Amino acid sequence: QVQLVESGGGLVQAGGSLRLSCAASGRTFSTYAMGWFRQAPGKEREFVAAISWSGGNTYYADSVKGRFTISRDNAKNTVYLQMNSLKPEDTAVYYCAARPFVAVATTQYDYWGQGTQVTVSS
Repeated sequence: QVQLVESGGGLVQAGGSLRLSCAASGRTFSTYAMGWFRQAPGKEREFVAAISWSGGNTYYADSVKGRFTISRDNAKNTVYLQMNSLKPEDTAVYYCAARPFVAVATTQYDYWGQGTQVTVSS
């Protein structure tokens, strides 16, 4: 069982930056691939970024490529999402998720956090 807790959301102006964190419980964090997803009001949850268990491979949605960076610190059981050049269309609840070993760009993850709100004003 893995429990995930996101933090770092908030209100930011367009062009600004935020860094989201996702702290995981459990001693097997380093064996899990991690993903970030987001869901805007009235829309389906969508993939944002993912990172393999080792951190050696990362994947991004086209909409955030070049602006967002996913990283992980296995010693701290934490995954991060650095978000730069934020746009109003990035406004959503952001969720982190975990699945064993292989990162995928779908919602096929086993464990999910409660989410953190990101609001980008124009």
